[in-house]
Amino acid sequence: MDSQNLTAFLAVAETGSFSLAGEKLHLTQPAISKRIALLESQLEIKLFDRVGRSVVPTEAGVLLIERARHILKDIDDTRLALTNLSGNVAGKLSIATSHHIGLHRLPPVLKTFKQHYPDVSLDIRFVDSEWAYGAVQRSEIELGIITLSPNQNKSKFVSRPVWHDPLVFAVSKDHPLASEKNLSLKDISQHPAVFPGDNTFTKRIVMDYFNAQHLEIDIAMESNYLETLKMMVSIGLAWSVLPKTMLDDSLRDITPEGISVHRTLGYLHHQSRTLSNAGIALITLLKNQCL
Repeated sequence: MDSQNLTAFLAVAETGSFSLAGEKLHLTQPAISKRIALLESQLEIKLFDRVGRSVVPTEAGVLLIERARHILKDIDDTRLALTNLSGNVAGKLSIATSHHIGLHRLPPVLKTFKQHYPDVSLDIRFVDSEWAYGAVQRSEIELGIITLSPNQNKSKFVSRPVWHDPLVFAVSKDHPLASEKNLSLKDISQHPAVFPGDNTFTKRIVMDYFNAQHLEIDIAMESNYLETLKMMVSIGLAWSVLPKTMLDDSLRDITPEGISVHRTLGYLHHQSRTLSNAGIALITLLKNQCL
């Protein structure tokens, strides 16, 4: 089976469309159709059905999806292993990082990396940390530099903490809570909040504290961009929990005594994936950042 045909097959299976698969792979729709037809001819079985405007895998197509991913992964690993023998640090390195890490933690690391390894082309995707886990598992990216999950599946991933990221309860300097002393979680919960979405590790970490005291929070708005949450807090719309590094003169730290909230930021890669020389080089720089 040709790897290009398998790549086209997975693109159609994941997008549910020949045209969208073409856009994803920078090919025309006829080119995608031809590759699928060739694959079906080689396997002597139909892989897709058209249902209305959608394209869905047949039973055989469903069976092939995971096997195709494994085949392509093995090909990539073999290519990397052979390329690594040269010792050269070059080629494309795909990484995923959160907006906050990309803005506040990574710039000096990436600047040093590009100075030392100018022949590496960085493919950087700014995504939610939770999405990055799935992308690493699917081998869509080589490295995730993200908020590490408190409940990570260690059988699939290799990870290492790089930055300790303390979080604080924050309000604007003119918020009613800003002048209060000895605040409790119950006191804070009486006021509207702005938070990341339910699927984020950050929200889960914070909510554990409120759930332990059986407290509910009035969440007025959600955004996965911490800079957006900071803006909404700074103009007095609500309180939130933000990285301590984001505090400035527009905010007040109202963290209750005895409450210590933090995230662990670090890197992640698939346990069974062969790392490129570029990936190993970036990991070495990240290890130098470890606290």
